[in-house]
Amino acid sequence: MTERDVEAIVAYRSIPEVCRYVPFEPMDGASVRERVTGLWQRRSLEREGDSLFPGVELTATGELIGDLMLRWASAEHRCGELGYVFHPSHSGHGYATEAAHRLLHLAFDELGLHRVIARVDADNHSSARLAARLGMREEAHLIENEWFKGRWSDELDFAILEHEWRAMPHTGCVPESSPPGPA
Repeated sequence: MTERDVEAIVAYRSIPEVCRYVPFEPMDGASVRERVTGLWQRRSLEREGDSLFPGVELTATGELIGDLMLRWASAEHRCGELGYVFHPSHSGHGYATEAAHRLLHLAFDELGLHRVIARVDADNHSSARLAARLGMREEAHLIENEWFKGRWSDELDFAILEHEWRAMPHTGCVPESSPPGPA
């Protein structure tokens, strides 16, 4: 994502309902601009804790409709964490599933991760369904595990292992070339 995407990113990251289940508050142009010129510019994962934040564009129009996060959670355990945020007007078309699927290609096929997790607020049913569509299994339902945005929240932990990913059919799926990272 670049400075030219700031307006499109603010269009969804400023919506309170979009931010309800994610660890940030609604963003304005200044906070998005700070991130696209800083933290979100990373193009490779070089050390544990690093994250990538690719944007998701509609092929037909070039419109930015969401973004993803892939964090290198553990070098020792070759574990990553997946996250996603999309403009609600583009839900129901499979865009988030397709984009997150491509990010899993990056995680397993390019970066050599062993395991990828997704941590989902239990009230965020659409996000939980997306994790399941990706082939991730629900491994835990943590009850009131953290104080989050003024309430005790339950967390669903999803995961997929490299050998499970490799066993899945990927017909018609063409991952794009990806930046280097942990192997």
